[in-house]
Amino acid sequence: MKAAVTWYGRLTGDRSEAQPRHPIDVASALQAPVLGLYAGQDQGIPLPTVTALQEALRAASETSSAPGAARSEIRVYPDVPHAFYADYRPSYRPEAAADAWQRQLDWLAQHGVA
Repeated sequence: MKAAVTWYGRLTGDRSEAQPRHPIDVASALQAPVLGLYAGQDQGIPLPTVTALQEALRAASETSSAPGAARSEIRVYPDVPHAFYADYRPSYRPEAAADAWQRQLDWLAQHGVA
């Protein structure tokens, strides 16, 4: 894998057989860079968990075992709700959606994916 992009997405939570790990649990093992696009007003993905992911990536970037962590980036759109890209929902925010989409395209191109 050359790179990845995540939109919203739970970062931590209860673990189960079906979901034994969450993104925050694997930050220290990232081999490819990840662009995370998150909403600052997301009720299902609290901003402190996004901050915790950023801290986990920062800590992981200090080791050579997670080169993807050092090259990862988390973008928070402070004033938008969850599903800000979903143009069929009241939560749609056209400016944030357009910016996030362009960032995704640029990210993938920068890392040789697109």
